Amino acid sequence: MFLPQLLARAEQGEKLCVLTCYDASFARVLVDNGIDVLLVGDSLGMTVQGHATTLPVTLEQMAYHTEAVARGVAGKAFVVADLPFGAYQKSPAQAFDASARLMAAGANMVKLEGGAVMLETVHFLTRRGIPVCGHLGLLPQSVNATGYRAQAREAGAAAQLSRDAADLEAAGAGMLVLESIPSALAEAVSRQLAMPTIGIGAGPGCDGQVLVLQDLLGLTAKPPRFARDFMRGAGDIAAAIRAYVAAVKTGEFPGPEHAF
Repeated sequence: MFLPQLLARAEQGEKLCVLTCYDASFARVLVDNGIDVLLVGDSLGMTVQGHATTLPVTLEQMAYHTEAVARGVAGKAFVVADLPFGAYQKSPAQAFDASARLMAAGANMVKLEGGAVMLETVHFLTRRGIPVCGHLGLLPQSVNATGYRAQAREAGAAAQLSRDAADLEAAGAGMLVLESIPSALAEAVSRQLAMPTIGIGAGPGCDGQVLVLQDLLGLTAKPPRFARDFMRGAGDIAAAIRAYVAAVKTGEFPGPEHAF
């Protein structure tokens, strides 16, 4: 699947279902059960490698897992790969080299964190044929500065996030993840943008939702408040994924209890 196909579905009002994925076996299961976008997240540092944060993940590790997921997808879904910490912040040229590595590994789009500081990089990448997904709100790669807590709850921070979102779109970004921000803000930002927004802890007003696969399957010891264990009562993994897809498509998930 290519970006225009995905965007066309979002423009028609279809909610996009996104899950993290790190290997070929789960990639096949996710695609077969209705997931639209597979995010090869640097969250693998925590879910697969056992680290406390995403920061130790390397570009080579991201490329390895992207290759595995792309083989499992076999072109049947859209693959987004995270640019890991330290692989893109130095310069647009560094970001291009890292992005080219992930695209060659099978990604359809790369994701990077940050607002104003990343505008030059987003413009540089998109003008060179690399689709970019932005990420605002809680930025896991900045956890040492912010901690794991909801963001943009004050008026000034909310206004800055809105400006950053519009500027990322103007720079060429094709999609935007909004993490752990107030639901009203996420809905307002989603309405102001043409590109689809994907929420995680950002309420139901986004154009799609993403969860970490291990959270969805009930494997996380202390899941975040915005997660839901879809494995409970599902019977098997495929049924849990289908339940997640149905809940997102109908607007049943996320509920008020998952939002800030």
